[in-house]
Amino acid sequence: MDWLEALQRLRDARTPAVIVTMAMVRGHAPRNGGAKMIVSPDGLFGTVGGGNLEATAVARARELLAAGRAEPELVTLTLSDKASAEYGVQCCGGEVTMLLEPVLVTPSVAVFGVGHVGLELARVLSRQPLQLHLVDSRESMLAPERIGAMQGGAFVSGPFADAVAEVIVHHAPVPEAALAELPAGAHVLVMTHDHVEDLAIVDQSLRTEGLGSIGLIGSRSKWARFRTKLHELGHDDDELARVTTPIGIDGIGSKEPAAIAVSVAARILQLIEQAQPAGDAVAAEDDEASGADPAEASVAPASPAPDPGALRSDARGASKRESAAS
Repeated sequence: MDWLEALQRLRDARTPAVIVTMAMVRGHAPRNGGAKMIVSPDGLFGTVGGGNLEATAVARARELLAAGRAEPELVTLTLSDKASAEYGVQCCGGEVTMLLEPVLVTPSVAVFGVGHVGLELARVLSRQPLQLHLVDSRESMLAPERIGAMQGGAFVSGPFADAVAEVIVHHAPVPEAALAELPAGAHVLVMTHDHVEDLAIVDQSLRTEGLGSIGLIGSRSKWARFRTKLHELGHDDDELARVTTPIGIDGIGSKEPAAIAVSVAARILQLIEQAQPAGDAVAAEDDEASGADPAEASVAPASPAPDPGALRSDARGASKRESAAS
């Protein structure tokens, strides 16, 4: 297994890593320039020469991973018995410069409901380095003539043909079931055509551990009704505080789908940046500058789920009663 395959396996497993490259060698060193090593939080692949050289690289790489740092950096070591070394003496006589390149886990966003707003939002988010999940119960919303044709798991036509994001499509007649397919830390945006579906997705999102955030499109009156129903389903106020509604940034009053999409995308990008871990002084300063709130990353304990069929039947009955009363 070469270093590229090792890195791809870590990416597939959504595990961050650092590529360590011998960028420059002057004099004698254990490895030549270009040698590579992959460092993950609890694993190694390859070698850059062992000893103090390698131990220093591994320690610094794991510091970068713990801090969630994305910027590469150079580390220069003199291999001499006269040079101070934390991990033992290495007296090859040369000097090496190593390039450490973090490869972080790709953020994940799930858009539930690919209607007018959902499709515009997906177009905006597809221009970002994300894993983008598009979920809809209506097959027509995910038809090739609307979102483009796929070949070999990638779009070859339509609005996502030039996407930077990895776009994953889920046709889910019971859309909340797609929550089980999302990776840890995924940000969930609920904007389906049906308030009953919205309620079921929000309810199940609150019961799903490890989600990054939960956003619900809609008015304050919609959320007031949802709060009552979610309380009846067993959620307390602390759990409901995980739901953000309305979604998007302040100051954009337009109701045009494209304008709403830009507003929501901007807020999601803020949340993604705030969710980056901060383990060293520089990362902490970055978080302070961006207004990161560690409390936003907390996850409330999951509540036991009721029978999904009963939930949807009960919700649809409530919807009909509300319509009759209005």
